[in-house]
Amino acid sequence: QLQFVESGGGAVHSGESLRLSCAASGVTLDQNAIGWFRQVPGKEHEGVLCISSNGVMVTYIDAVKGRFTIFRDNTKNMVYLQMNSLKPEDTAVYYCAADQNPIPSIARAQYQFWGQGTQVTVSS
Repeated sequence: QLQFVESGGGAVHSGESLRLSCAASGVTLDQNAIGWFRQVPGKEHEGVLCISSNGVMVTYIDAVKGRFTIFRDNTKNMVYLQMNSLKPEDTAVYYCAADQNPIPSIARAQYQFWGQGTQVTVSS
């Protein structure tokens, strides 16, 4: 059974950076697209970025363009979210998730396996 553990969240000020890590166990990830999602209280999960199983294709939302980067190391079963120039509106619980398909999608319904989330708080 695939399991994820996210780490790297914390409290920062506007303009600062964080790198989130997603460690997978139970199954190797080299056949799975991986997505990073975020959620604020009272709202649905929002897809932020996702990456294909081979790391070549990336999809992201406009709100993080030029600031966030997703990358993966399949040899270590790890996926990362590098977040630069953070803004208060980036405050959320961030989750990584795996899709059984290799092609990335921002759609939450595509993802079957989820981590427990890590809190990111950005103050102005």
